[in-house]
Amino acid sequence: MGFFNFILQVVAVLICSYSFVSFVVHGNKIGSNGIPSTLDGPFAPHTAPFDVSLRGNAVDLPDTDPRVRRRVKGFQPEQISVSLSTTYDSVWISWITGEFQISNHDKNITPLDPKSVASVVRYGTSRNPLNHEAKGYSLVYSQLYPFEGLQNYTSGIIHHARLTGLKPDKLYYYRCGDPSIGALSGVYSFKTMPVSSPNSYPKRIAVMGDLGLTYNTSTTINHVISNDPQLALLVGDVTYANLYLTNGTGSDCYSCSFPDSPIHETYQPRWDYWGRFMQPLVSKVPLMVVEGNHEIEKQVENQTFVAYNSRFAFPAKESGSSSTFYYSFNAGGIHFVMLGAYIAYHKSSDQYKWLERDLANVDRSITPWLVAVWHPPWYSSYNAHYREAECMMVAMEELLYSYAVDIVFNGHVHAYERSNRVYNYTLDPCGPVHIVVGDGGNREKMAVVHADEPGNCPDPTTTPDQHIGGFCAFNFTTGPAAGQFCWDKQPDYSAFRESSFGHGILEVKNQTWALWTWHRNQDSRSGIGDQIYIVRQPDKCPIRYTQTKRSFASI
Repeated sequence: MGFFNFILQVVAVLICSYSFVSFVVHGNKIGSNGIPSTLDGPFAPHTAPFDVSLRGNAVDLPDTDPRVRRRVKGFQPEQISVSLSTTYDSVWISWITGEFQISNHDKNITPLDPKSVASVVRYGTSRNPLNHEAKGYSLVYSQLYPFEGLQNYTSGIIHHARLTGLKPDKLYYYRCGDPSIGALSGVYSFKTMPVSSPNSYPKRIAVMGDLGLTYNTSTTINHVISNDPQLALLVGDVTYANLYLTNGTGSDCYSCSFPDSPIHETYQPRWDYWGRFMQPLVSKVPLMVVEGNHEIEKQVENQTFVAYNSRFAFPAKESGSSSTFYYSFNAGGIHFVMLGAYIAYHKSSDQYKWLERDLANVDRSITPWLVAVWHPPWYSSYNAHYREAECMMVAMEELLYSYAVDIVFNGHVHAYERSNRVYNYTLDPCGPVHIVVGDGGNREKMAVVHADEPGNCPDPTTTPDQHIGGFCAFNFTTGPAAGQFCWDKQPDYSAFRESSFGHGILEVKNQTWALWTWHRNQDSRSGIGDQIYIVRQPDKCPIRYTQTKRSFASI
């Protein structure tokens, strides 16, 4: 019987080996499904027709929606979420206890005392008993406006606890809260990342951006949940609380509706609504977030990003970063670098120096895939935010290219766009594939105007973002758009673009092949709007880290 089992195992190995060889030999086909790969590119630019009837219901969920209402009492935990540390053996659990408080600007709020409620997580590989315990820390933040008529906000108690000593690719159960006062959550679960190796990857990674909290966001998240991801990335612009006044009055265009506001206000309870709405997903699936412009939220003493920095746990310290705006982590054989566009990124900045160190420490024999994530795209052909982050591109693109980054994910532009492999606006088989997924469903609605269409090229002086800084977007000097600020047709670097809400799923198959699928909200949950195999070619595209001086807009 033992010999028979041995023969069965050998046959199984041979079958797997044959399947892999078939996969490689056929290139863009696995079986007969005919999915294209980047080896078939570069692809001729294509724009999907826009159907105005499919814009979705980008109207915010009201505070009466049961999915955003507080469903716990006292100091019971709510808004529970999981995020990763740098490696598989550690995760963060975050939650909130107690209620937020709002008062007029001239009345003081007494914040809840973070020390009054313990930050405890009990966890284990079975539901009962949960035989491990981790203790974390807690905080309270305020959003304050020193102007008459505006309301101030103080959060409930925010807790973060780091679990350590975890095993790879393992299901863990947990409860969080304060057992000493009987305030523990129900039992939740998460699965750790696989061990970092060229042969192990999360089964599916959801990628979404510019979510907000609309009815269309609800469709996006329902579709994400149905795809059963093991990890989720949110590429900036979380709640859009800054589309509201402090009294809860909102608008699709803040500056249009509230031009006389003494400061750009926010309605911070939208963060709490969002945390409650997202809990069914993020209490189970680790969520990794990078900041967007809607998280700036300026307040008293010019403080910014306070809600963002307070509510999420980031593996900044674990990855050698001094800032929550940039950090890195591994997920199986993938190394992710999360970068900040709204903090200094020039070559003498802390972020750039950290990025150099981080990339230099990546061992591609262990984590073959290198993925970079930040909010505003470098390669987008839409009129909205066109070439807005050019200074960041000038500062950092060569460094990322020299380390052979495979994929870049961005948001900011409320549409979907996938590039050909590109570097410095030139088609390059060793450049990354840039994917814009700023189509999560927020109330600002979607981008539909392309910069290459007649009359739609923006004035260059209007393109810089005051929060990103600098002016680097000059006319192209060579190539198809020489002498112009915009192309007069869909750029060669733009392989596919479509104005629809949705999300993406990344499935890394092995150390050189990954399947990218974009799902549109208007389709069924199994519908596909765009799909391609992204193929690494490390032999043709080796790491080549040597810095050279680069000119602006070189083509």
